[in-house]
Amino acid sequence: MPTALVTGITGQDGSYLAELLLEQGYKVIGMVRRTSTINFDRIRHIQEQVEIVQGDLLDQMSLISILQEYRPSEVYNLAAQSFVPTSFTQPVLTGEFTALGVTRVLDAIRIVDPAIRFYQASSSEMFGKVQEVPQRESTPFYPRSPYGVAKLYGHWITVNYRESYDIYACSGILFNHESPRRGLEFVTHKITNAVARIKLGLESELRLGNLEARRDWGYAPDYVRAMWLMLQQDAPDDYVVATGETHSVQEFVEEAFGYVDMDWREFVVQDPKFYRPAEVDLLVGDPSKAGKHLGWEPSVSFRELVRLMVQADLEAWERRLKQAAALTA
Repeated sequence: MPTALVTGITGQDGSYLAELLLEQGYKVIGMVRRTSTINFDRIRHIQEQVEIVQGDLLDQMSLISILQEYRPSEVYNLAAQSFVPTSFTQPVLTGEFTALGVTRVLDAIRIVDPAIRFYQASSSEMFGKVQEVPQRESTPFYPRSPYGVAKLYGHWITVNYRESYDIYACSGILFNHESPRRGLEFVTHKITNAVARIKLGLESELRLGNLEARRDWGYAPDYVRAMWLMLQQDAPDDYVVATGETHSVQEFVEEAFGYVDMDWREFVVQDPKFYRPAEVDLLVGDPSKAGKHLGWEPSVSFRELVRLMVQADLEAWERRLKQAAALTA
């Protein structure tokens, strides 16, 4: 039975990756930070099948100890400060987790067992002010946020350790990928959650920033499959993972409200406070290398993605309303 360590296992990607690894017959070790409130909601259904250990990307000794004790054959580094707006207000903390944290994991691997295969969660935000359309592995980077800058450091330090120490280290340059497990602070889930609440009469408006920003949105379970495939190849490499399509935030809003037969213009308010200090206007990836070398392709369309997220939020809020009604009956 192979063993995999997943940092950030309680996040969207970590939870889906843990499910995939369990299906593939892995022993899954999930690393979480020691806090007063750890949210296990996303992995509650598989929590007894994974082993949770405490570690921290800010504490290299904890990483070394985990590798020494569990001897994983694969490490997936998904932990990060991953919300772009927060990176503007907490740039130093973002750098500690999202940039230097990668170095600590890689150096722990170098010290304990250089044969461990390593996956780094890179990001399309590294392309930022895009230098070509679509963006591919060879496209020059131009990050436009502290988050993008930190991810770029993590990306290049992964390349450096691969070339310096012959570590099997891959970076997946993943474009936006969503699901019902996406955090509510992200615009996609903010939209679908608000649509559900408005449909059920719990809210009357949705406040958003730039509606013209365009993104390449895919389905998170598809993208964690690409992560796993990267570590199953003969040689390590970096891959863009994307759908090859781009849609605006406004298109996402239109599709979400359209699913519940409502006119988005009656409810959406643009609010300047949600604009970024430096905007990323357009992201769209070229996944042809992943298709050719990994045999990977997305399985869920943009429309299907939006609708399944809205439907999940509708069902969740309907359950809460029924539970509240039962308690007061």
